[in-house]
Amino acid sequence: MSLRNERVRKELMRDISEILQREIRGLLGVVSIMDIEVSHDNSYAKVFYSVLGSDEQKEQTKTTIDANVSRIRYEVGKRIRLRVTPELRFIYSDSLEQASRVNDLIDKISRGEI
Repeated sequence: MSLRNERVRKELMRDISEILQREIRGLLGVVSIMDIEVSHDNSYAKVFYSVLGSDEQKEQTKTTIDANVSRIRYEVGKRIRLRVTPELRFIYSDSLEQASRVNDLIDKISRGEI
């Protein structure tokens, strides 16, 4: 990844996190942007996100994000200085849940429960 793509990726992470936090209503649970993969020409971005909460909250959050992709892209376009605002694709990632399970297992091992 080029230095320019890395800067775009970091700026997208910051801006999308802020937009989800402040602009989008109906998000349940704690939403975290885990990573963003930007195409070489910055015209396309995969946004990997995770939600801490119940299965119902995760589903509601996914529905809300899917319904607001164009609004999120519009808000990103107002904030970021690029010739073309990247097309955004949101992909759910359960990496926070996996990390939490690993931490729980480590705690149980250290306490001698396993």
